[in-house]
Amino acid sequence: MRTSRSLAIVAAAAVVAPVAACDGGGGGGGTSATPRGSASASPSTSWIAGYLRDMSLREKVGQLFVPDFADAAAATKLVEKYHVGGLIYFPRNMPSPEATARLSNSLQKAASTPLLIGVDEEQGIVHRAPFITRFPGNMALGATRNPGYVREAAQVTAAELRAVGINQNYAPDADVNVNPANPVIGPRSFGSDPKLVASLVSAAVAGYQGAGVAATVKHFPGHGDTDVDSHTGLPVIEHSRSYWQRLDAPPFEAAVAAGVDAVMSAHIVVPRLDPSGDPSTLSHAVLTGLLRDKLHFNGVIITDSLKMAGVRKKYGDAVAPVRAIQAGADQLLMPPNLPKAFDAVLAAVRKGTITEKRLDESLTRILTLKQRRGLFKGTAVDPDKAGAAMRTAAHRRTARTVAEHSVTLVRNDGGTLPLGSKKVFVTGPQSAALRSALRSAGVRAASSAKDADVTVVTVLGGRPAIPAGARSVVVAALGLPYVLKQAGGAAATVAAYSSSPVSITALARVLAGKVKPAGRLPVPAAGRKAGHGLTY
Repeated sequence: MRTSRSLAIVAAAAVVAPVAACDGGGGGGGTSATPRGSASASPSTSWIAGYLRDMSLREKVGQLFVPDFADAAAATKLVEKYHVGGLIYFPRNMPSPEATARLSNSLQKAASTPLLIGVDEEQGIVHRAPFITRFPGNMALGATRNPGYVREAAQVTAAELRAVGINQNYAPDADVNVNPANPVIGPRSFGSDPKLVASLVSAAVAGYQGAGVAATVKHFPGHGDTDVDSHTGLPVIEHSRSYWQRLDAPPFEAAVAAGVDAVMSAHIVVPRLDPSGDPSTLSHAVLTGLLRDKLHFNGVIITDSLKMAGVRKKYGDAVAPVRAIQAGADQLLMPPNLPKAFDAVLAAVRKGTITEKRLDESLTRILTLKQRRGLFKGTAVDPDKAGAAMRTAAHRRTARTVAEHSVTLVRNDGGTLPLGSKKVFVTGPQSAALRSALRSAGVRAASSAKDADVTVVTVLGGRPAIPAGARSVVVAALGLPYVLKQAGGAAATVAAYSSSPVSITALARVLAGKVKPAGRLPVPAAGRKAGHGLTY
Protein backbone atom coordinates (compact mmCIF):
# COMPACT_ATOMS: atom_id res chain seq x y z
CA MET A 1 0.00 0.00 0.00
CA ARG A 2 1.13 3.57 -0.55
CA THR A 3 2.65 5.35 2.42
CA SER A 4 1.29 8.74 3.45
CA ARG A 5 4.61 10.31 2.49
CA SER A 6 4.38 8.77 -0.99
CA LEU A 7 0.80 9.91 -1.35
CA ALA A 8 1.81 13.45 -0.44
CA ILE A 9 4.48 13.42 -3.15
CA VAL A 10 2.01 12.00 -5.66
CA ALA A 11 -0.48 14.74 -4.79
CA ALA A 12 2.20 17.39 -5.25
CA ALA A 13 3.10 15.95 -8.63
CA ALA A 14 -0.51 16.06 -9.72
CA VAL A 15 -0.78 19.72 -8.76
CA VAL A 16 2.32 20.53 -10.78
CA ALA A 17 1.00 18.72 -13.85
CA PRO A 18 -2.79 18.55 -14.07
CA VAL A 19 -4.07 16.09 -16.67
CA ALA A 20 -7.47 16.09 -18.34
CA ALA A 21 -9.77 13.17 -17.68
CA CYS A 22 -9.86 10.48 -20.33
CA ASP A 23 -13.03 10.10 -22.34
CA GLY A 24 -11.91 6.66 -23.49
CA GLY A 25 -13.09 4.86 -20.37
CA GLY A 26 -9.98 5.01 -18.18
CA GLY A 27 -9.48 6.76 -14.89
CA GLY A 28 -6.40 8.91 -15.20
CA GLY A 29 -5.51 9.31 -18.87
CA GLY A 30 -6.60 12.07 -21.13
CA THR A 31 -7.25 13.36 -24.58
CA SER A 32 -6.38 16.79 -25.85
CA ALA A 33 -5.84 18.63 -29.09
CA THR A 34 -2.11 18.09 -28.70
CA PRO A 35 -1.01 14.44 -28.29
CA ARG A 36 0.37 13.94 -24.80
CA GLY A 37 3.55 12.44 -26.21
CA SER A 38 4.49 15.72 -27.88
CA ALA A 39 7.06 18.07 -26.43
CA SER A 40 4.56 20.90 -26.11
CA ALA A 41 2.40 18.73 -23.85
CA SER A 42 5.26 17.74 -21.52
CA PRO A 43 4.45 18.62 -17.90
CA SER A 44 6.89 19.89 -15.28
CA THR A 45 9.07 17.21 -13.74
CA SER A 46 10.55 19.31 -10.92
CA TRP A 47 8.85 17.06 -8.33
CA ILE A 48 10.73 13.93 -9.44
CA ALA A 49 13.97 14.66 -7.56
CA GLY A 50 12.06 14.75 -4.28
CA TYR A 51 10.15 11.61 -5.19
CA LEU A 52 13.38 9.76 -5.88
CA ARG A 53 14.84 10.84 -2.52
CA ASP A 54 11.83 9.24 -0.82
CA MET A 55 12.42 5.86 -2.53
CA SER A 56 14.58 3.08 -1.14
CA LEU A 57 17.16 1.45 -3.38
CA ARG A 58 15.00 -1.67 -3.67
CA GLU A 59 12.03 0.46 -4.72
CA LYS A 60 14.13 2.15 -7.37
CA VAL A 61 15.46 -1.10 -8.79
CA GLY A 62 11.96 -2.56 -8.82
CA GLN A 63 10.74 0.21 -11.10
CA LEU A 64 13.01 -1.16 -13.83
CA PHE A 65 11.12 -4.45 -14.10
CA VAL A 66 7.95 -5.37 -16.03
CA PRO A 67 7.26 -9.07 -15.39
CA ASP A 68 4.45 -11.32 -16.54
CA PHE A 69 2.49 -13.32 -13.98
CA ALA A 70 0.24 -16.33 -13.56
CA ASP A 71 -2.59 -14.94 -11.45
CA ALA A 72 -3.66 -12.05 -9.21
CA ALA A 73 -1.98 -13.45 -6.11
CA ALA A 74 1.35 -13.85 -7.91
CA ALA A 75 1.11 -10.34 -9.36
CA THR A 76 0.33 -8.80 -5.97
CA LYS A 77 3.41 -10.49 -4.54
CA LEU A 78 5.56 -9.05 -7.34
CA VAL A 79 4.21 -5.58 -6.64
CA GLU A 80 4.60 -5.75 -2.87
CA LYS A 81 7.92 -7.62 -2.65
CA TYR A 82 9.78 -6.27 -5.67
CA HIS A 83 8.06 -2.89 -6.19
CA VAL A 84 7.91 -3.56 -9.93
CA GLY A 85 7.34 -0.58 -12.19
CA GLY A 86 4.88 -2.37 -14.41
CA LEU A 87 3.22 -5.63 -15.40
CA ILE A 88 2.32 -7.18 -18.73
CA TYR A 89 -1.05 -8.85 -19.29
CA PHE A 90 -1.67 -11.94 -21.40
CA PRO A 91 -4.99 -13.61 -22.29
CA ARG A 92 -4.81 -15.74 -19.12
CA ASN A 93 -4.99 -12.52 -17.08
CA MET A 94 -7.99 -11.13 -18.98
CA PRO A 95 -10.97 -13.51 -18.79
CA SER A 96 -13.49 -10.66 -19.14
CA PRO A 97 -13.53 -6.85 -19.20
CA GLU A 98 -14.98 -6.70 -15.70
CA ALA A 99 -12.45 -9.12 -14.20
CA THR A 100 -9.58 -7.33 -15.95
CA ALA A 101 -10.69 -3.95 -14.61
CA ARG A 102 -10.95 -5.35 -11.08
CA LEU A 103 -7.47 -6.89 -11.39
CA SER A 104 -5.99 -3.60 -12.59
CA ASN A 105 -7.59 -1.71 -9.70
CA SER A 106 -6.34 -4.26 -7.18
CA LEU A 107 -2.77 -4.16 -8.45
CA GLN A 108 -2.67 -0.38 -8.60
CA LYS A 109 -3.97 -0.23 -5.02
CA ALA A 110 -1.15 -2.52 -3.89
CA ALA A 111 1.55 -0.41 -5.57
CA SER A 112 3.47 2.39 -3.86
CA THR A 113 4.05 4.00 -7.26
CA PRO A 114 1.43 3.76 -10.03
CA LEU A 115 2.01 0.83 -12.34
CA LEU A 116 2.45 0.82 -16.07
CA ILE A 117 0.10 -2.00 -17.02
CA GLY A 118 0.98 -3.07 -20.54
CA VAL A 119 -0.13 -5.51 -23.20
CA ASP A 120 1.06 -6.68 -26.62
CA GLU A 121 -2.07 -5.63 -28.49
CA GLU A 122 -0.84 -4.98 -32.01
CA GLN A 123 -4.10 -6.36 -33.46
CA GLY A 124 -3.84 -8.77 -36.37
CA ILE A 125 -1.81 -11.88 -35.51
CA VAL A 126 -0.51 -10.40 -32.22
CA HIS A 127 -3.77 -10.12 -30.33
CA ARG A 128 -4.03 -10.49 -26.55
CA ALA A 129 -7.22 -8.97 -25.12
CA PRO A 130 -9.96 -11.43 -26.12
CA PHE A 131 -12.86 -9.03 -25.65
CA ILE A 132 -11.86 -5.91 -27.59
CA THR A 133 -12.85 -4.82 -31.09
CA ARG A 134 -10.80 -6.79 -33.62
CA PHE A 135 -8.96 -4.96 -36.40
CA PRO A 136 -6.84 -6.48 -39.18
CA GLY A 137 -3.11 -6.15 -38.61
CA ASN A 138 -0.66 -3.50 -39.72
CA MET A 139 -0.07 -4.81 -43.23
CA ALA A 140 -3.79 -4.48 -43.96
CA LEU A 141 -3.68 -0.96 -42.55
CA GLY A 142 -0.67 -0.31 -44.75
CA ALA A 143 -2.75 -1.36 -47.76
CA THR A 144 -5.22 1.44 -47.00
CA ARG A 145 -2.32 3.95 -47.05
CA ASN A 146 -4.57 6.12 -44.91
CA PRO A 147 -3.07 7.61 -41.70
CA GLY A 148 -6.59 8.55 -40.60
CA TYR A 149 -7.66 4.91 -40.52
CA VAL A 150 -4.52 3.96 -38.61
CA ARG A 151 -5.11 6.71 -36.06
CA GLU A 152 -8.77 5.69 -35.63
CA ALA A 153 -7.87 2.01 -35.17
CA ALA A 154 -5.32 2.95 -32.50
CA GLN A 155 -7.80 5.24 -30.75
CA VAL A 156 -10.45 2.52 -30.61
CA THR A 157 -7.97 -0.04 -29.32
CA ALA A 158 -6.59 2.36 -26.72
CA ALA A 159 -10.01 3.44 -25.46
CA GLU A 160 -11.01 -0.17 -24.86
CA LEU A 161 -7.69 -1.05 -23.20
CA ARG A 162 -7.87 1.99 -20.96
CA ALA A 163 -11.37 1.03 -19.84
CA VAL A 164 -9.92 -2.09 -18.18
CA GLY A 165 -6.94 -0.31 -16.63
CA ILE A 166 -4.31 -1.01 -19.29
CA ASN A 167 -2.28 2.16 -19.80
CA GLN A 168 0.54 1.03 -22.10
CA ASN A 169 0.47 -0.84 -25.39
CA TYR A 170 3.56 -2.47 -26.86
CA ALA A 171 2.62 -1.19 -30.30
CA PRO A 172 2.88 -0.08 -33.06
CA ASP A 173 5.41 -2.19 -34.93
CA ALA A 174 7.76 0.17 -36.77
CA ASP A 175 9.72 -2.48 -38.66
CA VAL A 176 10.06 -2.10 -42.44
CA ASN A 177 9.40 -5.60 -43.80
CA VAL A 178 11.66 -6.09 -46.82
CA ASN A 179 12.25 -9.83 -46.41
CA PRO A 180 9.34 -12.01 -47.59
CA ALA A 181 10.82 -14.88 -45.55
CA ASN A 182 10.72 -12.91 -42.30
CA PRO A 183 9.26 -15.40 -39.79
CA VAL A 184 8.51 -13.01 -36.95
CA ILE A 185 7.38 -9.66 -38.45
CA GLY A 186 5.61 -10.11 -41.80
CA PRO A 187 2.00 -8.87 -41.48
CA ARG A 188 2.89 -7.02 -38.27
CA SER A 189 4.66 -4.43 -40.45
CA PHE A 190 2.88 -1.60 -42.27
CA GLY A 191 4.94 -2.37 -45.36
CA SER A 192 8.24 -2.19 -47.23
CA ASP A 193 8.36 1.56 -47.93
CA PRO A 194 10.06 3.47 -45.08
CA LYS A 195 8.11 6.66 -45.87
CA LEU A 196 4.75 4.87 -45.76
CA VAL A 197 5.67 3.03 -42.57
CA ALA A 198 6.89 6.27 -40.97
CA SER A 199 3.64 8.13 -41.71
CA LEU A 200 1.48 5.29 -40.37
CA VAL A 201 3.62 4.79 -37.26
CA SER A 202 3.19 8.50 -36.46
CA ALA A 203 -0.57 8.16 -36.88
CA ALA A 204 -0.70 5.13 -34.58
CA VAL A 205 1.32 6.91 -31.90
CA ALA A 206 -1.06 9.86 -32.04
CA GLY A 207 -4.05 7.53 -31.81
CA TYR A 208 -2.83 5.56 -28.79
CA GLN A 209 -1.49 8.49 -26.83
CA GLY A 210 -4.37 10.77 -27.69
CA ALA A 211 -6.61 8.21 -25.96
CA GLY A 212 -4.40 8.08 -22.87
CA VAL A 213 -2.37 4.91 -23.55
CA ALA A 214 1.41 4.98 -23.84
CA ALA A 215 2.59 3.83 -27.27
CA THR A 216 5.72 1.70 -27.64
CA VAL A 217 7.31 1.50 -31.09
CA LYS A 218 9.36 -1.58 -31.84
CA HIS A 219 11.76 -3.27 -32.56
CA PHE A 220 14.72 -0.86 -32.59
CA PRO A 221 16.94 -0.64 -34.63
CA GLY A 222 14.69 -2.57 -37.05
CA HIS A 223 13.62 -6.21 -37.33
CA GLY A 224 12.19 -6.15 -40.86
CA ASP A 225 15.02 -7.86 -42.77
CA THR A 226 15.60 -11.14 -41.00
CA ASP A 227 14.87 -14.79 -41.72
CA VAL A 228 15.46 -15.85 -38.09
CA ASP A 229 12.90 -15.51 -35.30
CA SER A 230 14.47 -13.78 -32.28
CA HIS A 231 12.15 -15.79 -30.03
CA THR A 232 14.10 -18.91 -30.92
CA GLY A 233 17.47 -17.65 -32.23
CA LEU A 234 19.71 -14.61 -32.62
CA PRO A 235 19.15 -12.91 -36.01
CA VAL A 236 22.02 -11.10 -37.73
CA ILE A 237 21.17 -8.22 -40.08
CA GLU A 238 23.96 -7.04 -42.37
CA HIS A 239 22.71 -3.50 -43.01
CA SER A 240 25.33 -0.82 -43.36
CA ARG A 241 24.86 2.31 -41.30
CA SER A 242 23.87 4.31 -44.38
CA TYR A 243 21.38 1.64 -45.47
CA TRP A 244 19.97 1.47 -41.94
CA GLN A 245 19.54 5.24 -42.04
CA ARG A 246 17.57 5.04 -45.31
CA LEU A 247 15.51 1.93 -44.60
CA ASP A 248 15.07 1.19 -40.90
CA ALA A 249 15.50 4.54 -39.19
CA PRO A 250 12.70 6.69 -40.72
CA PRO A 251 9.77 5.10 -38.82
CA PHE A 252 11.62 5.45 -35.52
CA GLU A 253 12.59 9.02 -36.33
CA ALA A 254 8.94 9.76 -37.10
CA ALA A 255 7.85 8.17 -33.83
CA VAL A 256 10.31 10.26 -31.86
CA ALA A 257 9.11 13.39 -33.65
CA ALA A 258 5.53 12.40 -32.75
CA GLY A 259 6.49 12.25 -29.08
CA VAL A 260 6.26 8.49 -28.59
CA ASP A 261 6.42 7.49 -24.94
CA ALA A 262 8.54 4.36 -25.30
CA VAL A 263 10.72 2.39 -27.71
CA MET A 264 11.28 -1.37 -27.49
CA SER A 265 14.66 -2.82 -28.39
CA ALA A 266 15.25 -5.80 -30.69
CA HIS A 267 17.21 -8.94 -29.89
CA ILE A 268 19.12 -8.75 -33.16
CA VAL A 269 22.78 -8.30 -34.07
CA VAL A 270 23.64 -5.58 -36.59
CA PRO A 271 27.45 -5.85 -36.92
CA ARG A 272 27.85 -2.59 -38.86
CA LEU A 273 26.05 -0.69 -36.12
CA ASP A 274 27.91 -2.51 -33.33
CA PRO A 275 30.74 -4.96 -34.17
CA SER A 276 30.75 -6.48 -30.66
CA GLY A 277 28.29 -9.22 -31.62
CA ASP A 278 25.94 -8.24 -28.80
CA PRO A 279 22.20 -8.10 -29.51
CA SER A 280 20.92 -4.55 -29.81
CA THR A 281 19.10 -4.87 -26.48
CA LEU A 282 22.52 -5.09 -24.82
CA SER A 283 24.34 -2.66 -27.14
CA HIS A 284 25.40 0.76 -25.84
CA ALA A 285 26.28 1.74 -29.41
CA VAL A 286 22.70 1.05 -30.55
CA LEU A 287 20.55 2.12 -27.60
CA THR A 288 22.60 5.10 -26.45
CA GLY A 289 24.69 5.94 -29.51
CA LEU A 290 21.86 5.71 -32.05
CA LEU A 291 18.53 5.95 -30.23
CA ARG A 292 19.51 8.47 -27.57
CA ASP A 293 22.28 10.49 -29.22
CA LYS A 294 21.42 10.34 -32.92
CA LEU A 295 17.62 10.15 -32.86
CA HIS A 296 17.41 12.29 -29.69
CA PHE A 297 14.90 10.02 -27.97
CA ASN A 298 14.42 11.01 -24.34
CA GLY A 299 11.61 8.65 -23.39
CA VAL A 300 11.60 5.16 -21.93
CA ILE A 301 13.56 2.37 -23.62
CA ILE A 302 12.14 -1.04 -22.76
CA THR A 303 13.70 -4.33 -23.76
CA ASP A 304 11.83 -6.95 -25.71
CA SER A 305 11.05 -10.00 -23.58
CA LEU A 306 14.12 -11.24 -21.76
CA LYS A 307 12.70 -14.76 -22.05
CA MET A 308 13.48 -14.81 -25.76
CA ALA A 309 16.41 -16.85 -27.03
CA GLY A 310 17.86 -13.91 -28.93
CA VAL A 311 18.92 -12.15 -25.73
CA ARG A 312 19.72 -15.29 -23.68
CA LYS A 313 22.05 -16.83 -26.26
CA LYS A 314 25.24 -15.00 -25.28
CA TYR A 315 24.70 -14.01 -21.64
CA GLY A 316 22.92 -15.57 -18.66
CA ASP A 317 19.70 -14.44 -17.06
CA ALA A 318 21.55 -12.51 -14.35
CA VAL A 319 24.02 -10.78 -16.66
CA ALA A 320 21.65 -9.71 -19.45
CA PRO A 321 19.50 -7.36 -17.30
CA VAL A 322 22.58 -5.55 -16.00
CA ARG A 323 24.07 -5.19 -19.47
CA ALA A 324 20.73 -3.92 -20.83
CA ILE A 325 20.66 -1.11 -18.26
CA GLN A 326 24.32 -0.31 -18.97
CA ALA A 327 23.48 -0.17 -22.69
CA GLY A 328 20.76 2.42 -22.11
CA ALA A 329 17.55 0.49 -21.43
CA ASP A 330 15.23 1.77 -18.73
CA GLN A 331 12.84 -1.13 -18.26
CA LEU A 332 13.37 -4.88 -18.40
CA LEU A 333 10.46 -6.83 -19.85
CA MET A 334 9.59 -10.35 -18.68
CA PRO A 335 12.79 -11.53 -17.00
CA PRO A 336 12.79 -15.37 -16.92
CA ASN A 337 13.70 -15.32 -13.23
CA LEU A 338 12.71 -12.07 -11.56
CA PRO A 339 14.43 -12.74 -8.19
CA LYS A 340 17.71 -13.52 -9.95
CA ALA A 341 17.47 -10.50 -12.26
CA PHE A 342 16.42 -8.17 -9.44
CA ASP A 343 19.27 -9.30 -7.19
CA ALA A 344 21.77 -8.93 -10.03
CA VAL A 345 20.75 -5.36 -10.82
CA LEU A 346 20.59 -4.46 -7.12
CA ALA A 347 24.11 -5.84 -6.61
CA ALA A 348 25.36 -3.98 -9.67
CA VAL A 349 24.09 -0.68 -8.25
CA ARG A 350 25.61 -1.39 -4.85
CA LYS A 351 28.96 -2.22 -6.47
CA GLY A 352 28.82 0.81 -8.76
CA THR A 353 28.68 -1.26 -11.93
CA ILE A 354 25.45 0.65 -12.50
CA THR A 355 25.81 4.06 -10.90
CA GLU A 356 23.00 5.59 -8.85
CA LYS A 357 23.09 8.51 -11.28
CA ARG A 358 22.42 6.11 -14.14
CA LEU A 359 19.66 4.44 -12.13
CA ASP A 360 18.03 7.79 -11.40
CA GLU A 361 18.13 8.71 -15.09
CA SER A 362 15.98 5.68 -15.87
CA LEU A 363 13.69 6.34 -12.92
CA THR A 364 13.19 9.92 -14.07
CA ARG A 365 12.15 8.76 -17.53
CA ILE A 366 9.82 6.11 -16.10
CA LEU A 367 8.15 8.51 -13.67
CA THR A 368 7.83 11.14 -16.39
CA LEU A 369 6.04 8.62 -18.63
CA LYS A 370 3.66 7.73 -15.80
CA GLN A 371 2.97 11.40 -15.22
CA ARG A 372 2.35 12.07 -18.92
CA ARG A 373 -0.23 9.28 -18.99
CA GLY A 374 -1.98 10.81 -15.97
CA LEU A 375 -1.28 7.94 -13.58
CA PHE A 376 -0.51 10.24 -10.66
CA LYS A 377 -3.98 11.75 -11.04
CA GLY A 378 -5.61 8.38 -10.38
CA THR A 379 -5.67 4.91 -11.90
CA ALA A 380 -9.04 3.47 -10.89
CA VAL A 381 -11.41 2.26 -13.60
CA ASP A 382 -15.04 1.23 -13.27
CA PRO A 383 -15.51 -2.55 -13.67
CA ASP A 384 -19.27 -2.09 -14.07
CA LYS A 385 -18.73 0.03 -17.17
CA ALA A 386 -15.86 -1.95 -18.68
CA GLY A 387 -18.01 -4.37 -20.66
CA ALA A 388 -20.07 -1.62 -22.24
CA ALA A 389 -16.88 0.04 -23.53
CA MET A 390 -15.97 -3.02 -25.61
CA ARG A 391 -17.00 -3.60 -29.22
CA THR A 392 -19.40 -0.70 -29.38
CA ALA A 393 -21.37 -0.21 -32.58
CA ALA A 394 -19.18 2.76 -33.51
CA HIS A 395 -15.98 0.80 -32.87
CA ARG A 396 -17.14 -2.18 -34.93
CA ARG A 397 -18.15 0.17 -37.74
CA THR A 398 -14.64 1.66 -37.74
CA ALA A 399 -13.12 -1.82 -37.95
CA ARG A 400 -15.38 -2.76 -40.89
CA THR A 401 -14.46 0.41 -42.75
CA VAL A 402 -10.74 -0.16 -42.28
CA ALA A 403 -10.96 -3.81 -43.31
CA GLU A 404 -12.99 -3.07 -46.43
CA HIS A 405 -10.57 -0.39 -47.58
CA SER A 406 -7.60 -2.73 -47.13
CA VAL A 407 -8.70 -5.50 -49.52
CA THR A 408 -6.46 -5.35 -52.60
CA LEU A 409 -7.37 -6.60 -56.06
CA VAL A 410 -4.05 -7.69 -57.56
CA ARG A 411 -5.20 -9.37 -60.79
CA ASN A 412 -8.60 -9.56 -62.53
CA ASP A 413 -8.34 -11.20 -65.94
CA GLY A 414 -11.46 -11.11 -68.07
CA GLY A 415 -13.53 -9.29 -65.48
CA THR A 416 -13.79 -12.38 -63.28
CA LEU A 417 -14.64 -10.15 -60.34
CA PRO A 418 -17.00 -9.02 -58.99
CA LEU A 419 -18.87 -12.29 -58.64
CA GLY A 420 -22.33 -10.84 -59.12
CA SER A 421 -24.83 -13.58 -60.02
CA LYS A 422 -22.23 -16.31 -60.66
CA LYS A 423 -22.41 -19.61 -58.79
CA VAL A 424 -19.36 -19.88 -56.52
CA PHE A 425 -17.55 -22.73 -54.79
CA VAL A 426 -15.23 -21.81 -51.89
CA THR A 427 -12.37 -23.95 -50.60
CA GLY A 428 -9.28 -23.51 -48.42
CA PRO A 429 -8.62 -22.07 -44.94
CA GLN A 430 -11.62 -20.24 -43.44
CA SER A 431 -13.73 -21.43 -46.38
CA ALA A 432 -16.82 -22.00 -44.22
CA ALA A 433 -16.64 -18.47 -42.83
CA LEU A 434 -16.09 -16.95 -46.29
CA ARG A 435 -18.88 -19.05 -47.79
CA SER A 436 -21.27 -17.77 -45.11
CA ALA A 437 -20.16 -14.18 -45.63
CA LEU A 438 -20.59 -14.49 -49.41
CA ARG A 439 -24.07 -15.90 -48.91
CA SER A 440 -24.90 -12.90 -46.71
CA ALA A 441 -23.64 -10.66 -49.53
CA GLY A 442 -26.05 -12.31 -51.98
CA VAL A 443 -23.67 -14.70 -53.77
CA ARG A 444 -25.03 -18.09 -54.85
CA ALA A 445 -23.14 -21.14 -53.60
CA ALA A 446 -22.16 -24.20 -55.64
CA SER A 447 -21.62 -27.63 -54.10
CA SER A 448 -18.41 -28.36 -56.00
CA ALA A 449 -15.83 -26.75 -58.25
CA LYS A 450 -17.27 -28.61 -61.25
CA ASP A 451 -20.71 -27.11 -60.63
CA ALA A 452 -19.40 -23.59 -60.09
CA ASP A 453 -18.90 -20.68 -62.46
CA VAL A 454 -16.07 -19.46 -60.22
CA THR A 455 -14.00 -21.22 -57.55
CA VAL A 456 -12.58 -19.08 -54.76
CA VAL A 457 -9.47 -20.64 -53.19
CA THR A 458 -8.23 -19.15 -49.94
CA VAL A 459 -4.59 -19.51 -48.88
CA LEU A 460 -2.62 -18.66 -45.74
CA GLY A 461 0.76 -20.05 -46.74
CA GLY A 462 2.36 -22.16 -49.43
CA ARG A 463 0.68 -23.02 -52.72
CA PRO A 464 -3.10 -22.60 -53.09
CA ALA A 465 -4.89 -25.94 -53.39
CA ILE A 466 -6.87 -25.47 -56.60
CA PRO A 467 -9.38 -28.33 -56.99
CA ALA A 468 -9.59 -30.42 -60.12
CA GLY A 469 -12.27 -29.29 -62.53
CA ALA A 470 -12.24 -25.67 -61.44
CA ARG A 471 -12.88 -23.46 -64.46
CA SER A 472 -12.39 -19.87 -63.33
CA VAL A 473 -10.30 -19.48 -60.18
CA VAL A 474 -9.93 -16.60 -57.72
CA VAL A 475 -7.12 -16.95 -55.18
CA ALA A 476 -7.51 -14.92 -51.98
CA ALA A 477 -4.52 -14.49 -49.65
CA LEU A 478 -5.70 -14.37 -46.02
CA GLY A 479 -2.23 -13.60 -44.73
CA LEU A 480 0.90 -12.34 -46.41
CA PRO A 481 0.35 -11.37 -50.07
CA TYR A 482 3.68 -12.93 -51.07
CA VAL A 483 1.89 -16.28 -51.49
CA LEU A 484 0.05 -14.94 -54.54
CA LYS A 485 3.18 -15.64 -56.61
CA GLN A 486 2.06 -19.29 -56.40
CA ALA A 487 -1.31 -18.48 -58.02
CA GLY A 488 -0.17 -18.42 -61.63
CA GLY A 489 -3.20 -20.26 -62.97
CA ALA A 490 -5.77 -18.04 -61.30
CA ALA A 491 -7.90 -15.61 -63.26
CA ALA A 492 -8.01 -13.19 -60.34
CA THR A 493 -6.01 -12.71 -57.14
CA VAL A 494 -6.94 -10.75 -54.04
CA ALA A 495 -5.06 -9.87 -50.84
CA ALA A 496 -7.00 -9.57 -47.57
CA TYR A 497 -3.90 -9.72 -45.30
CA SER A 498 -5.89 -11.26 -42.45
CA SER A 499 -8.11 -14.22 -41.59
CA SER A 500 -9.95 -12.45 -38.77
CA PRO A 501 -13.76 -12.32 -38.98
CA VAL A 502 -13.82 -8.62 -39.87
CA SER A 503 -11.42 -9.24 -42.78
CA ILE A 504 -13.32 -12.31 -44.02
CA THR A 505 -16.52 -10.24 -44.12
CA ALA A 506 -14.73 -7.40 -45.91
CA LEU A 507 -13.25 -9.83 -48.46
CA ALA A 508 -16.70 -11.29 -49.16
CA ARG A 509 -18.22 -7.88 -49.74
CA VAL A 510 -15.43 -6.95 -52.16
CA LEU A 511 -15.69 -10.25 -54.04
CA ALA A 512 -19.46 -9.86 -54.29
CA GLY A 513 -19.16 -6.31 -55.59
CA LYS A 514 -20.89 -4.72 -52.61
CA VAL A 515 -17.71 -2.75 -51.97
CA LYS A 516 -15.15 -1.68 -54.56
CA PRO A 517 -11.58 -2.79 -53.85
CA ALA A 518 -9.52 0.17 -52.67
CA GLY A 519 -6.36 -1.34 -51.14
CA ARG A 520 -2.91 -1.14 -52.67
CA LEU A 521 -0.06 -3.53 -52.04
CA PRO A 522 2.10 -2.32 -49.12
CA VAL A 523 4.88 -4.70 -50.22
CA PRO A 524 5.94 -6.06 -53.62
CA ALA A 525 4.04 -9.28 -54.34
CA ALA A 526 3.10 -11.55 -57.24
CA GLY A 527 5.36 -9.64 -59.62
CA ARG A 528 3.69 -6.33 -58.78
CA LYS A 529 5.34 -3.34 -57.17
CA ALA A 530 4.25 -1.93 -53.84
CA GLY A 531 1.44 0.54 -54.50
CA HIS A 532 -0.29 -1.63 -57.10
CA GLY A 533 -4.01 -2.16 -56.79
CA LEU A 534 -6.98 -2.53 -59.15
CA THR A 535 -10.63 -1.67 -58.69
CA TYR A 536 -13.96 -2.29 -60.44
